[in-house]
Amino acid sequence: MDKNKLRLAAKILVESNYTVAFTGAGISIESGIPPFRGEGGLWNSYNPEILDLETYLDFPEKSWSAIKSLFYDFFGQAKPNKAHFILAEMEQKGLLKEVITQNIDHLHQDAGSKLVHEFHGRSNYFVCIKCNTYYTVSDIRLTNQPPLCQKPTCKGLLKPDFVFFGEEIPKPAYDASLEAATRAQAFILIGTSGEIMPASSIPIIAKQKGCRMIEINPNTSRFTSTITDIHIPMTASKGLQLLMDEMRIFKNEKN
Repeated sequence: MDKNKLRLAAKILVESNYTVAFTGAGISIESGIPPFRGEGGLWNSYNPEILDLETYLDFPEKSWSAIKSLFYDFFGQAKPNKAHFILAEMEQKGLLKEVITQNIDHLHQDAGSKLVHEFHGRSNYFVCIKCNTYYTVSDIRLTNQPPLCQKPTCKGLLKPDFVFFGEEIPKPAYDASLEAATRAQAFILIGTSGEIMPASSIPIIAKQKGCRMIEINPNTSRFTSTITDIHIPMTASKGLQLLMDEMRIFKNEKN
């Protein structure tokens, strides 16, 4: 990694009055959660139809066993990694204002981040499709049968509170992400391919408003050659740790 580029990235972040992190599947790989697409992606082992909204609503038993196995038996055991904790530390120190995440694993909040916009929803909540009652995972007992509302007068099907194929992005998260894009002076793009719409439009909107883009990704993304100002070709944890170290040096020199 070019030391001058790393130092410039640190300078941008230290001098930014409003920095936003935009995270994708790459930040959770170190927690044992594989991405959905690409080499080693989950869709190589699972049929994407399990997350088709109409399929789940019409034939929930067809997809529930895979959803339970994948998102609750497997993902449910994941813990935040160093990258998640560094972002939470940055927020506590006033170096980061908000996190926009495409992930549904809740690891940012588990690490201590307070202001997180879950663009694709969250896996730790369920919602009844009949009466709209919300339940946390701990409120219900997950079995091999699709979960049902616990209200005796309802018993409607519960749906994981994340975005299925054919479902709209949650409006509060979408609106908050757009607002963050208009306010940001710097974006940290972490572990995202830039291929998933409409999420990938958020950094582009920020860039159009003059935001500086720092990308941490061991691979190149759709952003790298289009909107990225500085690319740090490393894993999320390593890249963020180097940035934090460099920011400390830069701040000490300024003082």
